[in-house]
Amino acid sequence: MSPTSRPQNPGDGHVPSPGRDPDPDPSTTAPPDDSVPDDLVYEHGPGRRVYYAARQWRMDLTAVGQLALALPAFLTSALVVLLAGVLLEIGPGVPYWIPVALWVVSGALVFHPPAEDLLARYLFGLRRPMPREAARLEPVWREVTAVAGVDGTRYRLWVEESDGLNALAAAGHIVGVTQYALEQLSTRRLAAVLAHELGHHSGGHAWSLLLCHWYGLPGRLVRRALRAMAASLVTPARCVVYLAGGVLLLALGGLDSTATRILYGIPLLLALPYLSAAVGRRTELRADRHAAVLGFAPDLAEVLEMLHADELPAHTSVPARLLSTHPDIPTRLHHLRRYL
Repeated sequence: MSPTSRPQNPGDGHVPSPGRDPDPDPSTTAPPDDSVPDDLVYEHGPGRRVYYAARQWRMDLTAVGQLALALPAFLTSALVVLLAGVLLEIGPGVPYWIPVALWVVSGALVFHPPAEDLLARYLFGLRRPMPREAARLEPVWREVTAVAGVDGTRYRLWVEESDGLNALAAAGHIVGVTQYALEQLSTRRLAAVLAHELGHHSGGHAWSLLLCHWYGLPGRLVRRALRAMAASLVTPARCVVYLAGGVLLLALGGLDSTATRILYGIPLLLALPYLSAAVGRRTELRADRHAAVLGFAPDLAEVLEMLHADELPAHTSVPARLLSTHPDIPTRLHHLRRYL
């Protein structure tokens, strides 16, 4: 489970959160109406006026950090694509710059709606909501985006057939929830989950993470192929091929480490996986804060407590915790306390 400023007047581009006064004083704001504990107070149904913020999304520091830490992988993939272009020019006679240009431009295609649909279906395993599911999901999404001052029609809602409690934000416009979350969560808790995912989109976390994975893909594919070759049974007839593959694997690892060393130096070369994981944990905390600022902190805390109750006790090592891209639930609840 996979940013807004303070509440402002509607004329400033924001709308009040559900169950709150039009222009509340933060020091005297009352909690959400407890008379409807399991339901949203729908204030922004069809036909009601909604004020959109001037900036629908921004790029926060965690998104910048994701892109910065992905630079070594990007350079390695660029060298792989350039090498492939040179081989194509030597062989079939295709100019080397064509595959390089196609690879660079392909990053924009992953945000094209048809391409996003393919990613949602075949990469993330999502499907379109059924009519009954859409009848429940769309009003909640409309209310959450109206509270945030965001045009919710720009995003596409998806459902994952899973019996787990989870949601995701991906690419530029994908928002998905599991079938279990859609059927078992109360409306306000579902809204809190959706507000968290909207925070990933509003902060630029979803699209920056996708770009990092996309542009690092050529290097990862070559690395996996070479490892698979090295792990297979070696026969005398294949010794030359495997030897060449081993040299290429060493060269690729050298390029990877050299790019990182040039960009960040030796200390960061060793700490890069831990830094990437730390940035991933920070994106989750920022998305939690986004939902809390919109007024869904109590409901999000209840969802996190549900997840914590369903977790199996695990004794993970310190390096494993440092390499985790999601903070543990007690840490997330601790950061939500100021909004409760």
